[in-house]
Amino acid sequence: MSNADIVTPQAAHDFTKLEKILAKYPRNEASLIMVLQDVQDEYRFLPCDVLIEVSKVLDVPKAKVFAVGTFYKAFSLEPQGRVNIKVCMGTACHVRGAQMVMESLARELEMDGPGTTKDLEFTLETVNCVGACGMAPVVVVDDKYHAEVKPERVEKLLKTKEAK
Repeated sequence: MSNADIVTPQAAHDFTKLEKILAKYPRNEASLIMVLQDVQDEYRFLPCDVLIEVSKVLDVPKAKVFAVGTFYKAFSLEPQGRVNIKVCMGTACHVRGAQMVMESLARELEMDGPGTTKDLEFTLETVNCVGACGMAPVVVVDDKYHAEVKPERVEKLLKTKEAK
């Protein structure tokens, strides 16, 4: 799979999920970040049509909704995979072979580099530092840290997540 196969968010989305999210919060600007966090969790990204609806319901300008949605690293305007894999590229991880781990992961996922697989199973990305330098190189799969990851362990790591 190449990066050209990465899915783009163009489809209309189920607003019943959004209605449930919006029902939990006051309908004003102060709720924006909490609503966006829940939208990110539910849809695994921030779909444009959903953001426009959030703008209307919370009475917040679209520009502000999109500005908040693009400002924080926790939010994404691109679909994310069921499994999120972050490869730390901090100095300690880099020195101990993080680039080889990244290349091995991309090869196993049939990708050219960071991105989301076409089947939306995996999102592979690099991060600058996860704050676990003593465990370098570190790979974070969803919220679980994997220490001293070697390229040879990548296939086993992915099979564990595929089985779930």
